[in-house]
Amino acid sequence: MTATPTPLTEPAGGVPPVLTSAAEFADTAQRLADGTGPVAVDTERASGYRYSQRAYLIQLKRAGAGSFLLDPTHEPGALSPVIEVLTGPEWVLHAADQDLPCLREAGFVCTTLFDTELAGRLLGKPKVNLATMVEEFLGLGLSKGHGAADWSRRPLPHDWLVYAALDVEVLIELRDATAAALADAGKDQWAREEFTAVLRRPAPAARVDRWRRTGGIHTVKSARGLAAVRELWLAREDVARRRDIAPGRILPDSAIVTAAIADPATVKDLTRLPVFGGPRQSRNARTWFDALDRARALPAAELPPRKAPASGLPPYNRWDRNHPEAAARAVAVRPVISGIAEANQLPIENLLAPDLLRNLCWEGVDLPATPGAVDARLAAGGARPWQRALVSDAIADALNAPDDPVDET
Repeated sequence: MTATPTPLTEPAGGVPPVLTSAAEFADTAQRLADGTGPVAVDTERASGYRYSQRAYLIQLKRAGAGSFLLDPTHEPGALSPVIEVLTGPEWVLHAADQDLPCLREAGFVCTTLFDTELAGRLLGKPKVNLATMVEEFLGLGLSKGHGAADWSRRPLPHDWLVYAALDVEVLIELRDATAAALADAGKDQWAREEFTAVLRRPAPAARVDRWRRTGGIHTVKSARGLAAVRELWLAREDVARRRDIAPGRILPDSAIVTAAIADPATVKDLTRLPVFGGPRQSRNARTWFDALDRARALPAAELPPRKAPASGLPPYNRWDRNHPEAAARAVAVRPVISGIAEANQLPIENLLAPDLLRNLCWEGVDLPATPGAVDARLAAGGARPWQRALVSDAIADALNAPDDPVDET
């Protein structure tokens, strides 16, 4: 029987105050400098409430220093002493990809990283959220519940601060436990390479035609209607960016689609539609109507195509007819990668990035394939040394195997 976890309901030293001033930040920096070892780091944002992804609270903890809750919105420039102290020590984060962008935006520089969520993935854990990992590795019950809250709110409620402080309360202990498990599994070098890759990973490229992700857009049947969706979406983005409010709180997707289909002839007609007649929308009615007018005025040649332009490679299941050689490579290679991932208790996407695997199967390498050629191809695509060591020989063998039709369902 699994032991009941010990509830972790409040930080051992109590909930620290929210620090906002230059003097408080300077004192925090000194205390952190006097501490030892890695620094547990977390942030809280206001996704779903604000347009920006800035940090509205930064949580820190270090042995010998204590825990800190920093409000970076009052005096952002005053954070310099804290930023300086944290440039060098190892940071411990859970799901670093979520926190690093907003920390970098605030001026923080991470040079050494340990990501406890990524450690859990490399260990083959089926659930890697913080609460589950803390329970499994430390036997503690970490209550969750405010992650999706509006952290731009001021003042922050006490129970939210408890939640925020607990996110770093045992993060260093979790780091030590997962580091030991990685070493026992012979995966500690893998983890070091992955953490370095996270730090070096460039920001993702902006999606093309993001307006096509508007909910309900499939009900808009004409190119002119799609132009209306696009113009309304762009107008909403502009308002949301200026006001720093999440776009869906400015105007819901459903209202954009409704207006695009209805094509109201006047502002008054627009305000008769659902949502647009509400008191919050009346002051923006001219903005929305002008967007519809721009769509109506577009020459036919400038209307968006009904189908989104193809981007990237087609799905595997469409390769057979027009790209049989690539399909054959995929049939040969994908089961091999799946088997290696299973043998090493890894999620397949952590063994080899899905896009890299897809590109390799699509393009292939010169035959007969050599492990060196495969290794070079994977290295050029960003695969880490540990990944290449596991898969290069096996991929080369699979690519060189005689054609043998396989029914891959």
